[in-house]
Amino acid sequence: MSEAKRLHPAAIIFNLIKTIREFLFAIILGFITFRDESLLYFILILAGLVVIFITSSVLTWYRYTYRVEDDELRIEYGVFIRKKRYISKNRIQSIDLTSGVIHRIFKLTKVQIETAGSGTDAEASLSAVKLAEGEALRQELKSRSLESAGDDEFADETAETSNPSSTIRFKRLFLAGTTSGSIGVIMALAATAFSQVEQFIPEQFYESSVQWLIGLGIIIIAVMTIVGLLLLWLFGIAGTIIKYGNFTITGNEHELFITRGLLEKKQVTIPLKRIQAVGIQESIIRQPLGFVTVYAEVAGGSMRKGEDFSSILFPIMKRDEVEDFLQTFLPAYAGLQRELRPLPKRARKFYIMRSSILFLLATVAVGIFFPSFIWAPLVLLAGSVFLGWLRHKDGGFRVQGRRLTIRHRLFSRNTIMIFHKRIQAFEEKQHKVQKLQRLETMRLSIVGTMGAGTHFTMKDLEESHTDELSDWYSHRSQ
Repeated sequence: MSEAKRLHPAAIIFNLIKTIREFLFAIILGFITFRDESLLYFILILAGLVVIFITSSVLTWYRYTYRVEDDELRIEYGVFIRKKRYISKNRIQSIDLTSGVIHRIFKLTKVQIETAGSGTDAEASLSAVKLAEGEALRQELKSRSLESAGDDEFADETAETSNPSSTIRFKRLFLAGTTSGSIGVIMALAATAFSQVEQFIPEQFYESSVQWLIGLGIIIIAVMTIVGLLLLWLFGIAGTIIKYGNFTITGNEHELFITRGLLEKKQVTIPLKRIQAVGIQESIIRQPLGFVTVYAEVAGGSMRKGEDFSSILFPIMKRDEVEDFLQTFLPAYAGLQRELRPLPKRARKFYIMRSSILFLLATVAVGIFFPSFIWAPLVLLAGSVFLGWLRHKDGGFRVQGRRLTIRHRLFSRNTIMIFHKRIQAFEEKQHKVQKLQRLETMRLSIVGTMGAGTHFTMKDLEESHTDELSDWYSHRSQ
């Protein structure tokens, strides 16, 4: 691979799509502005822009080359200003392969290379190479970095295993879709899209549609609403199946390798030495059913890795299967602590108060000005009180040697396991009311995505417990 290579010609298409996406808002705005008298001028300008976009995409592809030389990935690019980027193998944290629909048609893949200093984007991205070349490039770049990997507890404990693998079944995947709670996200996106599309609908057509809906009657509108929510729920299920279809996780001595996706196939590499914490998430819907999601907080990398701020290690499994999963893929985190030291009972009132104060004020306001609608804020108030009670009930921690397990809840219940050396900062806080109640707030910080901090906060712990944790963190207890 020491000879300079160009990307596959399909990269021209991806460059063109990227450019059009960047100018799409300006194109739409221009169409709205000139759609009446000056539509011909707009079409001529648009045709000229398309020619410029195509020419720029071809030149960008032609001037982009890459090669591996002297234990470095060397990339040269730029049409008018020539730029060179050298990435040492030792700096590479992960190499991911992604194949979208167009990639899979041409048997191509996109190679994304991330280092500890990657920002919102990957350190280097080869938008279109042949699948065999992408896999060969990944093996070439990993060959040196793996030699120096494994300076912590993972290397010794995983060396004896022979690449264990686990795949999600379709039944579980369908269940993950039905309980994902993505309907709320889809409804928000649909509402946003409708608010933007509304301005393009002719006013006469819009008013006649509103009058037609009003004339249908309450029952028919209710039925249409239920059907619409059902469709959104089905879209959420389909989205989960498309995203996590063919999900497979494979482990080896130094890393976890995850493959997933039906339309867009992603191959994600997670180095074990970059894992800062492992979490188990139980949503309000899944918890009564006994299902959880296992995820990891990974240091470095880019925000466009595809999992927001955390990496999903397994989308859904039974709660009693977690221990075997950890023993197989992350034995250092095995020995899950189910019985944690709970929060003090006198802290319950603070959790309920924080959760319900806004709804309590809303209930008072509605009761004064709109008493006939008092039932609505009362329902929300009852729900918020229950949520505050759950947050207090589920909170807790336990120290086990070098490992700390904490559990907290916002809406979903999260159990986080962190090793002592992964904690970057430990902070204690106590306001005057807490001091009277002998309570304190604890905050832990670890390295997260983009090298930024990820924080875990537990409020209203027993004062003696936070002192104990502070001693554990500072080694004073030893």
